Order: sequence, then structure tokens, then C-alpha cells
Amino acid sequence: MSSDNIWTRRNFIQLAAAAGLLPAVTAAEDEQMMTRSIPSSGEQLPVIGLGTWQVFDVDSTPEEIDLRRQIVDLLLDRGGSLIDTSPMYNRSEKVIGGVLAESGNRQRLFLATKVWTDGKASGERQMRQSAELMKTDVIDLMQVHNRRDLDTQFGTIREWQQDKRIRYNGVTDYRESAHDEMEDVMKRYKPEFIQINYSLGEHGADDRVLPLAQDLGIAVLVNRPYMSGQLFRAAGKRELPDWARSFADSWGQFFLKFIVSHPAVTVAIPATSRLRHMTDNLAAGFGEMPDAATRERMISFIDAV
Repeated sequence: MSSDNIWTRRNFIQLAAAAGLLPAVTAAEDEQMMTRSIPSSGEQLPVIGLGTWQVFDVDSTPEEIDLRRQIVDLLLDRGGSLIDTSPMYNRSEKVIGGVLAESGNRQRLFLATKVWTDGKASGERQMRQSAELMKTDVIDLMQVHNRRDLDTQFGTIREWQQDKRIRYNGVTDYRESAHDEMEDVMKRYKPEFIQINYSLGEHGADDRVLPLAQDLGIAVLVNRPYMSGQLFRAAGKRELPDWARSFADSWGQFFLKFIVSHPAVTVAIPATSRLRHMTDNLAAGFGEMPDAATRERMISFIDAV
């Protein structure tokens, strides 16, 4: 990562102050965002990325594109890079393309999308359309969405990798009930990435999926980090416990740091279209992280609320 992407705490506070976001940034440290390596290549990825489900499914008006450009600019300014999307997210890929056309920041981003259809011809058509909509010649990560027509689509992805139209391959599922099937996929197909649900409210991946990813050298993207807002609703108006204040300044940071402190997790991808929330999410990539004992305490605390 170039030195141009490394901001000091003072830089971040100045930006946050200008945007009226100061309460959310106090966890940011005078350092680079924590990164994890992609096991298949050693390439480093910052641990906080951006999901786009629902929040980028908007009309491509100048106002809507500009707001998403500000979100993406904030991601990049804090050292992040990964944006995850899907054709299943309706207009999301087109909006990302509009943002890139306006900002010219394609080379600084790691674009992850998915293929979600049946048949080789349909899969190829969908992947071509994804690249066209996002205005890119190369997609960094192409994932088979929810394992749909896995043999066919994964084979095509590998062909496109040989042609250098795709850099990495992956497989996704958002359901904890699918973890057994994901284990089988990991063993049979050896994908370079998996994307799964994992959070303080859904941590079944601790049992076998995350250890297996470490054993097989598979990068892990984490979706549903807040369980579609359920974790915030569970926390309610409670204050953060005193023992958590050394590493988190908000519930969002508390939830995200549980995820990215797991050594098998590569990137968490919370979705937002609000600058204040994006600022808070990004702060979770900095500073002290909970150790194993603290992570167990976090689970017990949330289980009890």
C-alpha cells in the first residue's frame, strides 16, 4: 500500500470535523489500517471493506452517485480498498461504475462481485455485464453466489483467470445453515476466497469453517457483520461495558472488532450509505484488538443481553 494512503489521526479528525463526524472517530490511531494477506498470493487487504447490498441499489442520479462517491472516497482515504457487490443487488454494479467514472479511483480499489445464474453461456454473459457496468477490464474477485450452479460457474471463473480477466475466485453463502456445505466446497474446490456470515450473533463458523479456511489457505470475507441491524437492536441504549472501552468507542466498532480480530478473517464488509456510519466502521480497522479471552467475554456479554 502506498504512503499516499496512510493518514494520521490528525488528518482523520480534521476530515471528520469538517463532515460533522467527530463522535465516531475516537478509536482511530496514528497508524495504518490493519491488513491481512490473501493466502494464495500474499497480497495485503485492509480488514474493513464496503458491502453494497440495498445501500447502492439506487437511481444513478448525480446526487445519489455523489453520496456513494463520498463513501468510497472515505474508504480509500482511510486505507481501505475492497468493495463487494453482486448482480443480485440490482443497480449496485451500475452505481459503482458511476462512482468510478466520476472519481477515477479504479486502480486503488479491490472490486469483488458474483455470478448468480445457471449455465455456462448465461454465466459468461452475466460476468461480462458486471465488468461493463463497473467500467473495468479486470474483476479482482469473482465469486459463485450462494453456490449456484457451482461446477459450471467456478470452471468458467478459472478459465477467465487464465485469461487474466479475473484475479481471484471465490464461493459465497450468507446462511449459517449452509456451513456444512461450505466445508465440502472448500475441500473439493479449494477456492481462493469464501464469503460467509460471521458475527457476535452468528458465530457458528468458529467451530469448523474458519479453522478449515486457515488450514487450507483460503481468504475469508464476512457478510452480515451486524445481522441486518439485529445486534444494534439487542444492544439498545446500553452503554459499552467499561472493559471494552480500551479497544472500542462504539457498538459498531465492538461488533466489527470481534470479527476482524479472528486470525482467519481477511475482510469484513459492512454495508452503509451514510458517511457517519462509514467513518465509524472504518475506525474498527485501527487500534487495539480484543484477544482470545476478550472475544469469549464479548460472546458471553451479547448472549446475555
